[in-house]
Amino acid sequence: CRQLFRSPSMPSSVIRPILKRIDRPPDRDTPVKTKRRRSVAGTPGEEQPAEPKARLLRSRSFCHEEIENMLANDHRELIGDFSKAYLLQTVEGKHQDLKYISPEMMVAVLNGQFSSLIESCVIVDCRYPYEYEGGHIKGAVNLPMEQDVEDFLLKKPIVPFDAAKRVIVIFHCEFSSERGPRMCRFVREKDRACNEYPHLHYPELYVLKGGYREFFPQYQAHCEPQDYRPMHHEDFKEDLRRFRLKSR
Repeated sequence: CRQLFRSPSMPSSVIRPILKRIDRPPDRDTPVKTKRRRSVAGTPGEEQPAEPKARLLRSRSFCHEEIENMLANDHRELIGDFSKAYLLQTVEGKHQDLKYISPEMMVAVLNGQFSSLIESCVIVDCRYPYEYEGGHIKGAVNLPMEQDVEDFLLKKPIVPFDAAKRVIVIFHCEFSSERGPRMCRFVREKDRACNEYPHLHYPELYVLKGGYREFFPQYQAHCEPQDYRPMHHEDFKEDLRRFRLKSR
């Protein structure tokens, strides 16, 4: 025991074996004792795989005060103008420089779960018009070309009437693999160019993970019409060729 209180300058290799013997008795980590220890500590280890879903359900029931407290103590990455943390819970996506949200989080926004903090949510559907017309998220605006999104968002920026509330923009395409992420980067680049750093018109940008392809099967009630028309639809080959040439 005296060796545990030896000088910090002593090599860690001398202390480590003793720490292992004291902290980890031979029979302490047996499956039965591990389960008992977790039960006593109140940690539901057996439910760990379902943890992300549990966190999402809890976030849906947050009241205004709870969300404010969460943000006040939040240490996540700040939004584009560094004024506050991102409001929506994000998930891993294809592009590490972008912030992705799940379809479940999108529905939470659509259902008004964050209405006390979000004044305006702009859903930018970057798919081609024939895809959008075949089925889209309710309230989404179809902006397939860079000029379209620049005219809509930056020529007359959307400013909240309540300065304490946010304006957020969520981009998506069919899979949110190329067109949606590319448009998200384009808006941030143009927004930076027309503002003095670090100010931005739209500091909080998100991408819907999985795009419309993943959203539609789970939440058809939030789509109109309730259908899904893929980019490579047999009846729209000419439209696809035309829009691809136009977007180059």
